[in-house]
Amino acid sequence: MTTSERVRVAVVGAGRWAQAAHIPGWQREPRAEVGALADIDAEVAGEVAAKFSIPRAVTDYRELLDDPDIDVVDVVTGNRPHFGVSWDALSAGKHVLCEKPVHTDYRKTRDAAALAAARGLRTKLGFTFRYAPAIRYAKDLIDSGFVGEPYIFNGFEQNSQWIDPATPLRQFGPEDDPEQIAVSSIEGYGAPIIDIMHWWVGSPLTAVVGTMRNFVPERMVRDTGRMTRANIDDGDMWIAEFSSGALASIQSSYVTVGNYPGIEARIYGSAGAIIVRLVDEFGCCQTIKTARGDAVEFTDAEIPDRFFPPGGHSGEPWEYLFYSNLVADFLDEICDNDRASQGDFAQGALVQETINAFEASFRARAWTCFPLDSQ
Repeated sequence: MTTSERVRVAVVGAGRWAQAAHIPGWQREPRAEVGALADIDAEVAGEVAAKFSIPRAVTDYRELLDDPDIDVVDVVTGNRPHFGVSWDALSAGKHVLCEKPVHTDYRKTRDAAALAAARGLRTKLGFTFRYAPAIRYAKDLIDSGFVGEPYIFNGFEQNSQWIDPATPLRQFGPEDDPEQIAVSSIEGYGAPIIDIMHWWVGSPLTAVVGTMRNFVPERMVRDTGRMTRANIDDGDMWIAEFSSGALASIQSSYVTVGNYPGIEARIYGSAGAIIVRLVDEFGCCQTIKTARGDAVEFTDAEIPDRFFPPGGHSGEPWEYLFYSNLVADFLDEICDNDRASQGDFAQGALVQETINAFEASFRARAWTCFPLDSQ
């Protein structure tokens, strides 16, 4: 691919998140062109294609895999098809961006990462919050030695989207045993803060322990429109240990009062500390505060322009701002063979393995050692 060519993208799935984040993120980038859209609902596919001036709409994504004009397949379906669509796209020689999780079993995500590597293809997970300018700036500060040796990480993903049982639950497994709590919040919403934890701490995870709770037993299920017993973890708390000696805590919840998205990441080290809040409040979607060890008061920090997309600012919708950075980073990787990948399927496998370890710890009511392959 020459620098003058545009990367051509097919988006699979035309729901709310595709319209709020993925498609606008691609269309913000002059290096990319959304050339096709697939959705199993022909009417929705047509309407969304028209809305975003996408020239081609189909109901079967497989029609797009043999198209030489498609370079990237962007998977924005519900969770269950993620792995199959991603695998088919990689097998067809396409780069893949996929929403999380690629698969609920980390080993399957690892298999997809291996397939991509074997075929010389790039992958990217929808770890949206990794690409928030405040998070990226914090990582730059960490790498520069601002916090010194990381000691403690605290991560929160909490919001009240489903504190009202009548709010339709989007991801629900009707075949799940109602007598056994099913993983939900920690996987669907906790994954981004787990990703940031690994990225910031920068040390191998060694052991985890924690618990899950179901606080709202019956919920409206979107696919049926009926109130249903939903024994899901709508709240959880975890502790993690790292080989460096660092400690971390993670909390995710569907029912914690606060604004969506409700991400907060805190890191404390031998020389300083950083707190980033990705909470859409008072017209601003992100804040960062820092403190040095010799001046313990936290003060607001200004995020340098280089961490924003051109013309971007903290007053933009967070979905658009953060995803614009994600897309730009993916294009940098696709267009530069020597550029290292970040937030890819290998990272997705690590995050999913962490989630699988959390669940195993809860089931056993005991510490679980990491990596899981060592069990």
